[in-house]
Amino acid sequence: MEIRTLMQKLKALLLALCLFLTTFAGVRIKEIAQLQGARQVQILGYGLVVGLDGTGDSRQSLIANQSVRNMLKHFAITVPAKRMNVRNVAAVIVTANILPFVKVGSRIDVIVSSLGDATSLEGGTLLLTPLMGPDGQIYARAQGAVSIGGFNINTIGGEKVRRNYALVGRVPAGAVLEKEIKQNFTDGNSISIILRNPDFTTADRIAKQVNQTFGNGIAVAKDAAQIVVTIPADYKADGKMVEFVSAIESLEIEPDQIAKVVVNERTGTVVIGENVTVSPVAISHGNLNVQISAMPIISQPAPFSRGQTVVVPQTQTNVETEKSKVMVMENATNVQQIAKALNALGVTSRDIIAIFQALKEVGALKAELIIM
Repeated sequence: MEIRTLMQKLKALLLALCLFLTTFAGVRIKEIAQLQGARQVQILGYGLVVGLDGTGDSRQSLIANQSVRNMLKHFAITVPAKRMNVRNVAAVIVTANILPFVKVGSRIDVIVSSLGDATSLEGGTLLLTPLMGPDGQIYARAQGAVSIGGFNINTIGGEKVRRNYALVGRVPAGAVLEKEIKQNFTDGNSISIILRNPDFTTADRIAKQVNQTFGNGIAVAKDAAQIVVTIPADYKADGKMVEFVSAIESLEIEPDQIAKVVVNERTGTVVIGENVTVSPVAISHGNLNVQISAMPIISQPAPFSRGQTVVVPQTQTNVETEKSKVMVMENATNVQQIAKALNALGVTSRDIIAIFQALKEVGALKAELIIM
């Protein structure tokens, strides 16, 4: 009995030592992967927001008016359709995400979005709204004050002042979970780790790191996204599964990254990945400025003559060419060297986009170019 206890302590000590030795500059597995079967569930529902200051749906919005009449019938109140003109009510769609392993009675945030022609949800309160899942069953019910974090003001003179978007709001912790989502992340013998961004190299590194920590052969990378891990016998007891999954999530690896350059021509944004390199190439950059100006010349006829005044425009064209700079870019091994070379040319972000497109055409850019 004492020998068994000593062996368990020794195994725990070796596990802690392995975890300590593997704490290099990397990221935890939980940051880039998740357990297969532990999934989020999206739910939604239709509801009413009341208490608005005349910014709700108009009479032309039949959805809100019909919903108000149906609601009032539950309180034994009947209002003729022709007399219904409530501007402090807005029809909304309510959405939420249920995170994995959330239990019954937990509270979750909900998003409220206008469905009709309301102008603002500021100051409104969401009435009790059932939220359904993809299977049509009710998983939660939401109710509470709507927070939009902004305002939308229209003056009599036609001026508009708006901060943020006033037709979408949030009810913090506004929904109460009534039905738990079943999560089957293990069959009792193994678990599967799923990469959020599939990559063969990263999957292989995760499998090797798990094998190095818990024993050779328990982790196998099936493809670029899935790593199957066999549960050791010591962790199949009650309460040990959480410890095993926690230990795997805490392991750190260095994920492989694909060399990418992402540019947005609309905003002039350029993002260069860490592994981007450029082959030796010469870059020439210069701007041509053309300015055309017109000056009117007035021609007056002689006194007492029958001539007419004539206006003749005189056009003057000025062409200015900036001195072209030629930069020889050697093998740029990192982002800092590429940025330093481009800054030496004195180019703008939009010029950088054109340069990267040209580098890709000549085959000097060793990366994937993505244009948004």
